[in-house]
Amino acid sequence: MARFSRSDFTLESFRRQLANVDALPQLCVLGLVSGVITGTVMVAFRLLLEAGAALYMPDGDPEAFEGLMPWLRALLPIVAVTLIGLLLYRQRSAARKLGVSHVIERLTYHQGRFPLRNWLNQWWVGVVSVLGGLSAGREGPAIHLGAAASSGLGLKLRLPNNSLRVLVACGTAAGISASFNTPIAGVIFAMEVVMMEYTLMSFMPVILASTMGALVAQVMYGNEPAFRIPEVALGSLMNLPWIVVIGLVIGLMAGLFIHISRSQRLQTLPLWLRLGVVGVGTGVLAWWFPEIQGIGYDSVAAALNNQLAINVLLALMVAKLLITAITVAGGVPIGIIGPVLVAGAATGALGGMLGGWLWPEKAADPGIYAMLGMAAMMGAVLQAPLAALMALLELTHTPNIMLPGMLVVVVACLTSRQLTGCEGFFISSVRYGLHPLQQPLMQALSRVSVPAVMERQLVRTERMITPDQARRLLETNPMWLVIERSSEEKPVLALKAAELARWLLEHDEALDGEAPPEDELIDLLEIPGQRLEMAPIGLQATLSEAFLKLQDSALGALYVVHGYRPKQQRISGIITRGAIERYYHYTDARQTDARETDS
Repeated sequence: MARFSRSDFTLESFRRQLANVDALPQLCVLGLVSGVITGTVMVAFRLLLEAGAALYMPDGDPEAFEGLMPWLRALLPIVAVTLIGLLLYRQRSAARKLGVSHVIERLTYHQGRFPLRNWLNQWWVGVVSVLGGLSAGREGPAIHLGAAASSGLGLKLRLPNNSLRVLVACGTAAGISASFNTPIAGVIFAMEVVMMEYTLMSFMPVILASTMGALVAQVMYGNEPAFRIPEVALGSLMNLPWIVVIGLVIGLMAGLFIHISRSQRLQTLPLWLRLGVVGVGTGVLAWWFPEIQGIGYDSVAAALNNQLAINVLLALMVAKLLITAITVAGGVPIGIIGPVLVAGAATGALGGMLGGWLWPEKAADPGIYAMLGMAAMMGAVLQAPLAALMALLELTHTPNIMLPGMLVVVVACLTSRQLTGCEGFFISSVRYGLHPLQQPLMQALSRVSVPAVMERQLVRTERMITPDQARRLLETNPMWLVIERSSEEKPVLALKAAELARWLLEHDEALDGEAPPEDELIDLLEIPGQRLEMAPIGLQATLSEAFLKLQDSALGALYVVHGYRPKQQRISGIITRGAIERYYHYTDARQTDARETDS
């Protein structure tokens, strides 16, 4: 007889609670743990970058490409793409998917489960792309590493899939928070870009995860803002029309960036040619403008403090944006958030300089425009205005920048979306219809696992049984009979227990007190009643998975399999279309009542 410890039952109870839509305390515990794990992973990634930089970068600074000899900094991108081509592209295509796009794909189509090989690849590819002098950021790797590590915690504990989705959001938020020291922006980014929803059940654990991620990073690196800037103010409201113009320009640039990065013409070129263009193109630009290499946070800080020459700003505005887009189109999996911020800051600074030349009496400091350009470019490329505004606030620690910030971000987002026809960078590959994460039905069903809705009152039976066996089956008042056709086959049919009870009643009335034949058998496939064809589904699955599986017109129900070894699996319940529909309409009615009560 198997023995179970008290901790086994406690964990099993924890899993059952997580299957429900109101498992907020349990999700908050997971958020705390996820934040610590992701913060630790992010610190480890930054330490790995610093360790690699100590080998050849001046003062061990991962961004000090300006201090290298021109031939060396021009050679580094060629070495980086060669390593990526030899080591990454020898693997199967599924293992080459990295970064935020991979996180959204796994969340959308794989219930937040991440392959280990992709996670391991992200470590070295992230380090090689940044230290190799490509125009690449560390946020994409941070999000992938954090989301996959948090999801791995859920898989290790065998948690239901609806909680895996929340863990992915927690890892995403904590990754951004630990990278930038921006906990609020991390939360908004996770909900706006990755989860694409705002619900209380997701918000609270994600907030806790983002907080813990920032705290872990602060223990290691201190509580300093990402960029130190002087006290500046917008001054005259006459700057607002010029801010609108800059928003339009940045929106057009964001659309150009997305179109180039998704260019089918570039992506169909031979691999060696694509990687060669990326390596050689970056190297040539780096010979004269090393500022375009790496993440570029040092350049952002210089732009905010008016310390960059016009030619450098032009290089960051045009060359860095274009080479980043070409690198993505060339098949090199890089983080794009850092380079996008750099290009936006440079564009804003140039716009501020031009405004100062046009009307020096009223123009605001170019550093103000650099801040606004940074947020506008991030918002337009990602189509995430709230995340961009929160990042602007937390990166600069300048609350009075929010009013013009809202204006420029909205203008840039609208321009990118309406005039250039671009959706957000990470979902722009979805061309027709709504992205699955944007469908209200699928969002609602993905928050709950099947144990919360399945019917547990069932008994398993063979196809041929005696009347006495039938009566004994009904003694436990089951709702469903799961019919096994033979000892070798899995159960594939379900019959309402009420149908068997009705047949027995009619059978006894027909006998009129006479004894039934001793060898009489009941064929459960022949008695009147509707039988449902069934297919298996795991206990950890969400209602969205069950709903999609039931789209097969031949299936009437699913039987929920419990157990992790094939020979020890048992049926825990049955879930039907009707049960899913009743749950959805019930929750929709509750939300409607809550809105009416609030109003």
